[in-house]
This record gives sequence, C-alpha cells and structure tokens, in this order.
Amino acid sequence: MQFKNNSKQYGIVAILFHWLMAVVIIGLFFLGDYMVDLTYYDSWYVSAPNWHRSIGAISFLLLALRFIWRLKNIHPAGLGQMWENRLASYVHSLFYLLLLIIMISGYLITTADGQAISVFNWFDIPATVYGFTNQEDIAGEIHYYLATGLILLVILHALAAFKHHFINRDATLRRML
Repeated sequence: MQFKNNSKQYGIVAILFHWLMAVVIIGLFFLGDYMVDLTYYDSWYVSAPNWHRSIGAISFLLLALRFIWRLKNIHPAGLGQMWENRLASYVHSLFYLLLLIIMISGYLITTADGQAISVFNWFDIPATVYGFTNQEDIAGEIHYYLATGLILLVILHALAAFKHHFINRDATLRRML
C-alpha cells in the first residue's frame, strides 16, 4: 500500500487518520455520555472527565495534522454521481467544522473557571478565555448538541459507505479499508 493518496486510492496515512479519528470521536462521545451521569461517589467521577479532556486535547492535534495532510494530498476521484460527490465534499467539510467547534467548546467548558487543562499530566493547556457569565453552561450546550449532531452525521456517513458497497457495488468503502 502506498504512503500518499493517488487518484484512485487513499494512502496509508489518510486511512490511519480516518480510522483513528473515527475510534476517538465515537469513544469520546460514549465516554462523555457516560460521565455526565456520574455522581460524586462513582469511582470514575474524576477519572472519566480527565480522560475525556486529555483525549479531546490530543484529538485536536490529530485533527490539525489530518487537515494539513488532506490539504497537501490529492483526493481519489469520487465514484458516485456528481451530486453524491458534491454532498460527500460538503459532509467532510462539515465534519471538520463540527469537530473544531466541539473541541473549542470543550476547551471553554473546562477552562471557564480559569484553570488549565492537564493532558494526562504530561503538559497543561492554559486557560486563555474565561470568566464570562454562564460560559461553562453555554459552551456545554453547544458541546452537547454539536457532538450529538456529529454522531448522527457519522451514522449517515457509515450508511452512505455501506450503500456504495452493497447497492452501488463500487470501491468507495474498500479504498478506505
């Protein structure tokens, strides 16, 4: 398998970025959904948010690297109809936008009180924007609704890939595996 993309196939780097981000995004969604119902006496009450914030911060770096890689590489030609290819392009752009806003809102939730985000106790991300009225609540609402929308978009994305594979019988799914 080639390192970079070509006009017919994704390269190993793009494929690894795709699947790593998929696992991280889905995992963060379920971890976030789980942790909001924890009480003070649950054993994961402190650990779950720390894991969520740390993995979220690292995923911001992954998103930036993936975006740069995407800009510097060609994309395989779409295999569907023109409207499907255009829609796929819009959906991919929407993925990047949603992820960016979700990550920023997560940052604003965590740093609302002026404390830095500790990433696995390796390094801290300083609080630069904080102290606004209801910052944590507003950012939390944005974070929740956009994360839910993102997961719905992920489901639609997967269904479209399966449609291409099982109905159209083209290589759309195979070239990302």
